[in-house]
Formats: sequence, C-alpha cells, structure tokens
Amino acid sequence: MAAGAEEFRFEVAADRPADRLDRVLVAARADMSRSRLQALIRDGRVAVGGRTIIEPKFRVNAGDEITLTIPPPEPATPKPQAIPLTVVFEDDQMIVVDKPAGLVVHPGAGTPDGTLVNALLHHCAGSLSGIGGVERPGIVHRLDKDTSGLIVAAKTDIAHRSLADQFADHGRTGPLERGYRALVWGCPRRPRGTIDAPIGRSRQAPEKMIVRDGGRHAVTHYALEESFAAADGTPRAALVECRLETGRTHQIRVHMAHLRHPILGDPVYAAGFRSKERLLTENQRFALNTLGRQALHAYLLQVSHPANGEVLRFESAFPAAFQTLVDSLRDG
Repeated sequence: MAAGAEEFRFEVAADRPADRLDRVLVAARADMSRSRLQALIRDGRVAVGGRTIIEPKFRVNAGDEITLTIPPPEPATPKPQAIPLTVVFEDDQMIVVDKPAGLVVHPGAGTPDGTLVNALLHHCAGSLSGIGGVERPGIVHRLDKDTSGLIVAAKTDIAHRSLADQFADHGRTGPLERGYRALVWGCPRRPRGTIDAPIGRSRQAPEKMIVRDGGRHAVTHYALEESFAAADGTPRAALVECRLETGRTHQIRVHMAHLRHPILGDPVYAAGFRSKERLLTENQRFALNTLGRQALHAYLLQVSHPANGEVLRFESAFPAAFQTLVDSLRDG
C-alpha cells in the first residue's frame, strides 16, 4: 500500500441482499461520490474476499469482506470564496464564527469547496500569518455539516498550537468549555447524568458510529433544561444541554441515541424514531420539517486567548428555525 493511502475494510451486512459493488461502497462511504468510487474500482483499488475487482457492477453478497484502498489526495490549495460569515470575535490571532447549518467545515471528498475554510481564506485575506508555513486558517475542532453554532479557528502558528492544546485537554486543566443544546425524543428519567461509553465505527454500517466494545473512550455530560409533554402528560421531547469531555465523531448524536433519546431530526441516529413524528401536532411537524436537520446547536464556547491568556466566553442564540421548533413544542 502506498505511503499515505487509507485502507478501508468492512463486511457486507448479513441482511443486505446481493447488489452491485459500487452501490455497496456508496452505502458504506457516504462521504465519497459514486463516480469517485467507480473510478477507484476500475483502478484496481478494491478487493472482494482478497480478489481484486475492476468491474463496478460486480455482484457482492452478504458476508463478503470488501477492502477499499484510497490513495493519498493530490496536493491542493483551497481557494478563497466570498461566503457570508457571522463573525462573533476576531483579532490578529484567532476568529470565532457562528456557523450556520449546512456549511461543511473543511474541504474533503465530495466537498472540494464552498466550506468554512474557503470562506475564512476570503474573509481573512492578508491577515493570516500562516499555519505550518502555509497561508491557511488553523481548524482545531469541527462541527457536523448540519450542526449550527460556535467554532474557533487560528490565524497564526502560535494560536494554532495554543488552541489545539486546549481542545486536546478538553478543559480538564484549563478554561475551555464547549456547550451544546439539543432537542431529544422523550425525556431522560434522570435530570442530569454522564454517558461514559466507547464509540467506534459500525462494522455493519461503516458510515455510522456506534457505542461498542473496542471503540474510543467517549464521555458526554448532559443536563435536562426543559421537557415538553403531550396533552395527556406523556413526555414528548426535551431540551438538554450537553458538555463534551472527549471529542469523538458524532459523539453527542451517538450518546443520546444510546440513551434512547436521539436528537429530533437526526437522519442517521434517530431513524428508528421517525414513527414518533405522528405524535407531534401539525405545527410541530411543520417546524421540525422546516428545520430539516438534527436539532443540535453549539451554543457555548470558552477559550483562553492564545497570546495573552484572557478567558473569552461566547454564547450563541438558537437559529430562527430551531427557536420556532422549541416554541412549537412549548405551545403543545
């Protein structure tokens, strides 16, 4: 395998019917386009049961082991793009942005541009001293595409190192705080608690993260802020605050689903709760559909300034569609 290449291996789920190889790969790697995966197949980058397959329509069966070798990306420089940003704070060291839902943070497979990085390169033109000798913003943490809220980026090497260290420490010894608010199905029995459960990639559905043995250590603290009941008093939904002690992919979404209180509107981790939407009023269903995403918002960010150590605390109100959903749940 070439240096820098990624090897992605998985077993076709036992309940999946026989299907084309390219379709199975699309389901396993939702972050890659079908055309890109077909090109990798034709380039001899895919093996089924140890045998190299170069035909995208090759039929694979349940239980087949598939290995996808993804070569390192071609060197590329993201282009500055004039994408509107809501800037909460900015100086010569760092910038804090209130990210809207739908904006990807960093260019990657399937999203080469139109990202927060492209927007920052345009907005910060002339004020980036460079990260690692390259004029680019230093991304030290990320938010899912469809999660809104506060995110910080470094503008200098010094700021990048400082912020990266703070996020790696997760606030254990410093002032870093990250707070999220989420609307979840039902209402947790305990008003506050800690979810300490390892998270790893699902072997049956590699595009998903799950709580499983052998996963990476993950801890989320939650607190109930408000509950919303149906007319008969049955808990319908709740507003919870979540604090991260670790930073795993989809951590809050996975942990709340593990608690059997997945986030409203989550297309991946609340799919099994879609039937509960019929319990909502017409106004509530309309508000949820208008939101069109998981109801998760990064409302709080506190960091130590990289240069002078000043503790900076920022808070973000719910986006309008999120607030409308909250109001509709309150109205019953």
